[in-house]
Amino acid sequence: MKPLWPLYAAGFTTAFGAHGIAANLGGFSEDAVTSLLVLGALLALYDGAEVVLKPVFGSLADRIGGKPVLLGGLIAFAAASALYAVADSPGWLWAARLGQGAAASAFSPSASAMVARLTPAAGHGRAFGGYGFSKSIGYTLGPLLGGVLVQVGGLRLLFAVMAGCAVAVALWAVFAVPAVPPLPRARQTLADLARRLADRSFLAPTAALAAATAALSVGVGFLPVSGAAAGLGTVATGAAVSVLAATAALVQPWAGRALDSGRLTTRAGLLTGLLVTAAGLAAATVPGLTGVLAAAALVGAGTGLITPLGFAALAASTPPERMGQTMGSAELGRELGDAGGPLLVAGVATVSTLAYGYAALAVLLVLGAVLYRGRTAEAPS
Repeated sequence: MKPLWPLYAAGFTTAFGAHGIAANLGGFSEDAVTSLLVLGALLALYDGAEVVLKPVFGSLADRIGGKPVLLGGLIAFAAASALYAVADSPGWLWAARLGQGAAASAFSPSASAMVARLTPAAGHGRAFGGYGFSKSIGYTLGPLLGGVLVQVGGLRLLFAVMAGCAVAVALWAVFAVPAVPPLPRARQTLADLARRLADRSFLAPTAALAAATAALSVGVGFLPVSGAAAGLGTVATGAAVSVLAATAALVQPWAGRALDSGRLTTRAGLLTGLLVTAAGLAAATVPGLTGVLAAAALVGAGTGLITPLGFAALAASTPPERMGQTMGSAELGRELGDAGGPLLVAGVATVSTLAYGYAALAVLLVLGAVLYRGRTAEAPS
């Protein structure tokens, strides 16, 4: 287990960096971003780099080994963060944010691929449960600790802390993570890749992971809006988001252990996770604190079920020599869900109400569960 801890720390770093900085770019420090247009562009810059580069770096990890890509990504993340921390002009924020996104695209899929390579197949559930737990903690603490740092020293202090965090994790990984050499691979054409990524063993868990990420992003972004519309204060709405993140963090290790022990199957877990998440989105249509808290708890529980089981299913169905490529492609699916969920809910809410936006995403998740159940009825996993 010890070689996995730096990989878990890398997962925490990418989550803490993404949410800690994103949640505070529009804060109240002197160097905060004050234009909504600029804020949106900076957020899109980071995510856009991840969408484009994660499959590329995942394939590179298969070619040269996961550890060099992991370390290179962490060092690049530290350098990009330090760039803005020491720069005199806020204009360097653009370069720093792009660099962070590109660097996270390297070490995030490399870390998840190495979790799979360093763990026996019978322990994949527990390993990915721990990895998901560490990322959930990063998502939970990022906005809170980031806000404290921004209040004390502005965005530049937050970027400096992120640089230090990445350097510390890189040094830890140098000594604690064993080298995972690349395995011999048969030549793969684009048609071969397309067939493999179109296979049900890849599409089903990746679609479930994308759905979970979409719901999680919607919960974090829109539940505070629902709470405010119901007259709730920032403390109550902030607590609701914390309930969501904390529930997801607690459920993931349990789900992983249950999978490894045979008490839970991938098929049953993903189906249950999709339906529980859909129930959470449906609960969000109920006005007031009850609806917000119920939605937070259910979405957290559902996404907490899906995440480790989805990654364990991908690891089980992927040849070890292609693990990085699969994890990078799956991360691309998650990024698309991260962007698509809020866009869907916002689009529906624009022409109707936010409740209908929640309901639309809930219906899609239920349809996904029905399709998944039908396609796996003859061969449960």
